[in-house]
Amino acid sequence: MEGQAGQADGAGTLNAPFEAPATAGHPVDAVVIGAGPVGLFQVFELGLLDLRAHVIDALEQPGGQCIELYPDKPIYDIPGLPRCSGRELVARLMQQARPFEPVFHLGQQVAALQRQDDGRFLVQTSRGTRLLARAVVIAAGVGAFQPRTLKFEGLERFEGTQLLHRVTDPAQLADRHVLVVGGEDAALEAALVGAQEGPHRAASVTLVHRRDTFNADPQTLERIQALRAQGRIDFIAGQLSGVVETGGRLSAVHVACSDGTNRTVALDRLFVCLGLSPKLGPIAGWGLAMERKQLVVGTETFETSEPGVFAVGDINTYPGKKKLIVCGFHEATLAAFGVSARLFPDQQQPLQYTTTSPRLHRLLGVDTPGAA
Repeated sequence: MEGQAGQADGAGTLNAPFEAPATAGHPVDAVVIGAGPVGLFQVFELGLLDLRAHVIDALEQPGGQCIELYPDKPIYDIPGLPRCSGRELVARLMQQARPFEPVFHLGQQVAALQRQDDGRFLVQTSRGTRLLARAVVIAAGVGAFQPRTLKFEGLERFEGTQLLHRVTDPAQLADRHVLVVGGEDAALEAALVGAQEGPHRAASVTLVHRRDTFNADPQTLERIQALRAQGRIDFIAGQLSGVVETGGRLSAVHVACSDGTNRTVALDRLFVCLGLSPKLGPIAGWGLAMERKQLVVGTETFETSEPGVFAVGDINTYPGKKKLIVCGFHEATLAAFGVSARLFPDQQQPLQYTTTSPRLHRLLGVDTPGAA
């Protein structure tokens, strides 16, 4: 993570550890930090008020917990959807937000936030993206999800090259010796990609898990067992006990097997799929009022202690708070009106309905019923 977030000074501004003029970032209406369901709905609600958003998320794809933790498990408490999967919910929210053309900055965290002299916020990410936002909405859930990894000295040097946490490009596996660590869906999917026939088939696939039982979709398990029976996936019950570096490259790992033996397995790619761990990250250092690692907000606009910075979803707290997606949707609606009121204090905010408003229909790109 690049940089560290600054603290609020006596004037209630946010100071970042870098100095930059207001022209150093791309001007935007709002930055939404977090691309989970509530962050995606925040984009939609801002769009209805004719405010465009850029979205920043530490994960490589939108969806937050829904995609990373339970993409195919059913959700039963979304209004109007008696049952849907996390994947389906995210797809619907992306479709709903599409008319407002949100810009996504994925695989990066907000490293610093600084109020400029003109009142806007200079937002800098861990990948060097700089945005000048008139308002910021933090929809970071319980924090930025980061892959759990292995604690071996020097292993971090291979992060993103030989050490990976998901298959983003199947070509990464082609003709390589691949070792996958983990026992859930992400690990098994990585093993499947490498073991199946096709142009991206790996030279070998070894799956390591502490025991020969897995927490994954039954259909995925069936495919894994079939490939094991065909000898296309080698399974080892055990845990990694060390890594081998040769000529500046990760060349092998040591495995302490559950039967008491030890093996050394050569590899070209190491996929560590041990799940995700939420970390609050730099947000904790921005000087915003917090209680138990959550941002304190008012329930009229969901603004934080810093004017112009709002918080919705699991990241915030207030009396009676309930950590439910449906509650986050409500918060995002009021936060959008709060952002609009903050940016346009002299304008009235008439409440319009998507069923009847020609203005909203224009923004959504749909026809007004009964219009000539």
